[in-house]
Amino acid sequence: MFVSGDATILHADLDAFYASVEQRDDPRLRGRPVIVGGGVVLAASYEAKARGVRSAMGGRQALRLCPEAIVVPPRMAAYTAASRAVFEIFRGTTPLVEGLSIDEAFLDVGGLRRLVGPPADIAARLRRDVREGVGLPITVGVARTKFLAKVASGVAKPDGLLVVAPDRELEFLHPLPVERLWGVGPVTAGKLRERRILTVGQVARLGEATLVSLLGAGAGRHLHALAHNRDPRPVQVGRRRSSMGAQHALSREPHSPDELDAVLAGLVDRVTRRMRSAERTGRTVMLRLRFADYTRATRSHTLGKATAQTGPLLAAARALLRTALPELEARGVTLIGVSVGNLDEGHEQPPLPFDRDPGADLDAAVDAVRDRFGSAALTRAVLLGRDPGLEMPRLPD
Repeated sequence: MFVSGDATILHADLDAFYASVEQRDDPRLRGRPVIVGGGVVLAASYEAKARGVRSAMGGRQALRLCPEAIVVPPRMAAYTAASRAVFEIFRGTTPLVEGLSIDEAFLDVGGLRRLVGPPADIAARLRRDVREGVGLPITVGVARTKFLAKVASGVAKPDGLLVVAPDRELEFLHPLPVERLWGVGPVTAGKLRERRILTVGQVARLGEATLVSLLGAGAGRHLHALAHNRDPRPVQVGRRRSSMGAQHALSREPHSPDELDAVLAGLVDRVTRRMRSAERTGRTVMLRLRFADYTRATRSHTLGKATAQTGPLLAAARALLRTALPELEARGVTLIGVSVGNLDEGHEQPPLPFDRDPGADLDAAVDAVRDRFGSAALTRAVLLGRDPGLEMPRLPD
């Protein structure tokens, strides 16, 4: 893979996206702390973040930290429309756009210097176009690699622009805290901090062998490369997802196994409908959990055969959840997420008669009815009378 020797990759990231849309559409909210969501914080304006409010926090805790915050219900249609308008500006800037989520993307502007100007000028124009055309603040980081461009935008937030020159990359990167490295979450950061490794520069000086012995082969090599800004990935256009997932935030109150099972069933149902719509099948089911202390855990299981049917994928997810129940009861849970990976292309092949599960026909029939007539046409019994949770806007599958 080829990576340019110039800083030509932009990472553009809308600031506090949901909350910024609310402040744009209601002038009374501008300059004031805004929380989107009720029982769980979906997004917080920077005025609320300054008081310690953060996404996925319980609503009561958020209001204790910031009693003057204004709580507004989410408006998913408004966020989707704003995202589409911003991506139109991205694609009007360069054809090389790789969307990461509805509010951020990588852009490669390496071939535009003679036509439009240097990357820094393109980034400044992009920020102005988004502000004037969509009414939203956006931060842009510019660097030679995707990794460093994303780090630069994180450092420049909110509503900023930061260009990292190729001859000053490590000078910029090495003083930053280890949490700036992709893949360093609370657990990995804890392991590093126990050994008084606090900065990216200290990670870089450890050497790959030491990192591998400390964190394992995959994580050790990954962090060693990033600490030296080695990231050969180009901006990819039209790349299909490697996994599909959904998540549901929960309050900090205790939740019964039946309630957690219903949440899980709703998530798997949502993911499998997306998979069938996109004509994808998958084999690996991953369960993601966030505990009440904001630490996280993941569990996964790989099936012998790729499928997009709800039944086998839900059975695998339920088995993973059962193994986690003792820990959830002891520590509390504030988020459950499910994703299906190892995605294949094309339609699922029907099973042979002697391979058929007795309940598979009924389960497939339920999926078919919901796919054709909508999720409201037929509801699984476990979901009756339960709030399915919000379905977040997303990029096309």
